[in-house]
Amino acid sequence: MEFGIVQFTSDRGLPPHVLAPLIEQAGFASYYVPEHGHIPTRRDAAHPGTGTSELPDDRYMRTLDPWTTLAAAAAVTERIRLATAVALPVQSDPITLAKTIATLDHISGGRVTLGVGFGWNLDELADHNVPPKRRRTMLREYLEAMRALWTQEEAEFDGEFVKFGPSWAWPKSTQAHIPVLVGAAGNEKNFKWIARSADGWITTPGETDIEGSVDLLKQIWSDAGRDGDPQIVVLDFKPVPEKLEKWRDLGVTTVLYGLPDDSVERASGYLAKLAGKLGLAPVSA
Repeated sequence: MEFGIVQFTSDRGLPPHVLAPLIEQAGFASYYVPEHGHIPTRRDAAHPGTGTSELPDDRYMRTLDPWTTLAAAAAVTERIRLATAVALPVQSDPITLAKTIATLDHISGGRVTLGVGFGWNLDELADHNVPPKRRRTMLREYLEAMRALWTQEEAEFDGEFVKFGPSWAWPKSTQAHIPVLVGAAGNEKNFKWIARSADGWITTPGETDIEGSVDLLKQIWSDAGRDGDPQIVVLDFKPVPEKLEKWRDLGVTTVLYGLPDDSVERASGYLAKLAGKLGLAPVSA
């Protein structure tokens, strides 16, 4: 089981080229960032945390672009995985996005993990012409089309939302398979989608029954005929040894922690303290 850091990026927090090396040097294995291109000022969709249209944090409207962020992090690190928690692919052109992610995987030496979401903010999705009741199908097509562009000499795709004829597109992804994880509630519907179209699950902040949800995911994964085990990334708030050991035995792949990012001093101090609690060895710069 590995440990990573998720930064709720904003134009007021530490930039990635400053924070990412601190994360790597402290001994953490991964760096996750979110995506929100814009937030409509009037919304009917309820935030899953507040239950209303009210946002719990103004960083939702100040979030940095994830791909630029991770490219900056790639340039100043060598080891940590570069990931999203979560990106919203259906808000981009799939051909252009496939190129961006393949380029990031190329320049980072194959360190990309793609965490995706279905999108809770239906008003945000509407501005990208995403039909809310078809967003799961749309995401599946985007992922399948991008995988074709990442791996095939001449890629083509003919779907409901993505269509292109035989095409050349380089670079191909450095990894033979870019891992795709889905950030969503731990329920049967979402786990069936994951078992069909992804490589694992990222928990939501409100998840209360990690053990039960992981057991359900593994059962659905096995019933779908998938080999091995799904990757499981858990968002945690406080490292408790007994809890972490239970998750390790359960097969959790990665545990993520947020951090204060308003200054180098606070971030460095927090990372050092957290790494010590987790038994991580610092890495020489």
